[in-house]
Amino acid sequence: MSDHTQTYKATFLLDTRGYEQPVETIITKLGDILKAAGADVQKVDNLGSKSFVRVADRRFPSGTFVQITYKGLSSVASTLREKLRLDKTINRILVQKA
Repeated sequence: MSDHTQTYKATFLLDTRGYEQPVETIITKLGDILKAAGADVQKVDNLGSKSFVRVADRRFPSGTFVQITYKGLSSVASTLREKLRLDKTINRILVQKA
């Protein structure tokens, strides 16, 4: 990797309504996408299911949060968003510098 890599923390809100497989399969897929984009995954935290304070959709009152810390280029975040754009199990993605 080049010297322009930085550490990022990506937080995902998962929508597992109607999803039959364990949440770990989604987490594994997220890690694989990050690695394919050239990121070095350092830490994966399944933060569990949390209820929303303000519910925008009454059919979706809570969601599972996953946080992945990785080292990579700034372009990894846009690659990640593009790959997951049509994935129904990923409701939101927030990428921050760690």
